[in-house]
Amino acid sequence: MTETPGSSPAAPADGAQSAQKPLRVLIGADTFAPDVNGAARFAERLAAGLVARGHEVHIMAPAASRKHGSWEEVHEGQKMMAHRLYSWRWYPHDWLRFALPWRIRQNSARVLDLVKPDVVHFQSHIIVGRGLTIEAEKRGIRIVGTNHFMPENLLEFTLLPKAWQEWAIGLAWKAAKRTFGRAESVTTPTAKAAQFLEQYTGLENVHAISCGIDAHEYTPNFEPRTGNTVLFVGRVTGEKQIDVLLKAISQLPPELDTKLHIVGGGDQMRNLQHLAESLGLADRVVFRGYVTEEELRAEYTAATVFAMPSIAELQSIATMEAMASGLPIVAANAMALPHLVADGHNGFLFEPSNPAALAAKLRAVLEMAPDELTAMKQESLDRIVVHDIQRTISTFESLYRGEPVTDPVTNVASAASAED
Repeated sequence: MTETPGSSPAAPADGAQSAQKPLRVLIGADTFAPDVNGAARFAERLAAGLVARGHEVHIMAPAASRKHGSWEEVHEGQKMMAHRLYSWRWYPHDWLRFALPWRIRQNSARVLDLVKPDVVHFQSHIIVGRGLTIEAEKRGIRIVGTNHFMPENLLEFTLLPKAWQEWAIGLAWKAAKRTFGRAESVTTPTAKAAQFLEQYTGLENVHAISCGIDAHEYTPNFEPRTGNTVLFVGRVTGEKQIDVLLKAISQLPPELDTKLHIVGGGDQMRNLQHLAESLGLADRVVFRGYVTEEELRAEYTAATVFAMPSIAELQSIATMEAMASGLPIVAANAMALPHLVADGHNGFLFEPSNPAALAAKLRAVLEMAPDELTAMKQESLDRIVVHDIQRTISTFESLYRGEPVTDPVTNVASAASAED
């Protein structure tokens, strides 16, 4: 018998699921590996985790180059079939490619008729998700949708005048409502993000399901620190507010001898390099750019504290990875970050866009007594447990089968803070 790519056998997470027939899942995404961002990383990890459990997984996403078509790809060590769509480069962005909107329904129909999936799980409503939901609905295929999108994340790349941006945001949410409205189940990474999506689209009963990570892949370091290193990981773009972080570093006492490592790439790299020079930080800031997974994990292990100044996080996989590495977190008190950071427990929250406030919180961590820092590091490890990727995969398996689910409790940070 010929084995289908993406259907290598593996033991499911529990006995109840092992008795059920493996699923054929089509994951549709506007961004997928080798793209580096939270949505792409989640889709890749989910796909690989499903394959490891014995399911057959297909990916439909824009081609990463001019080469397009269907072929086998390996992600996270697992084989799956990828259907890469002819794509164009969007030049205002430093790497983004997009499938052609006017061909998406034709392409969706072609892939659906070829794959004949049990379920379609789309990761974005913008292009691929729109086409897949229209055509899957016609064919009576179960649809699950996950939202990783905030209009503000794309506005800086649209070239729209400021005066038109509020109008464009309204159109984006109306489009989201139409596409997600075709789904049997809608999910997003946190309760805050679910409330946000319901508020702006009118959708109801949106599930909050963590993107999840495999915490065992990361290595905490409890050795006495020999220096002070602040780490940021993420796209080097405007909404991440890395300029706020650079200004905060410049306000730290010189005797702390604080270094800042910025891991990731993006359109703001040159501007931030110039800002670092103007602030007198050229010898204290390292712009690592894109790194390998092994190098990234090493950065987490070596850091003293992780900083996330972004104001547009629907969850923040990078922050979860830092927690799994046993790092204290200093994060903006915005969007979903308070779901991960319990102020004073595994880190601190600061007033968004305020360099002085961020500097004060970073200083509090960097000047902590060793036993206090150890306790904060351990708290991060304790709090990441509920974001285990295997639990996320199990929840999506139930949604794929049309089974009722109870949203996993992941808002432990806010819950714990309320009890104090």
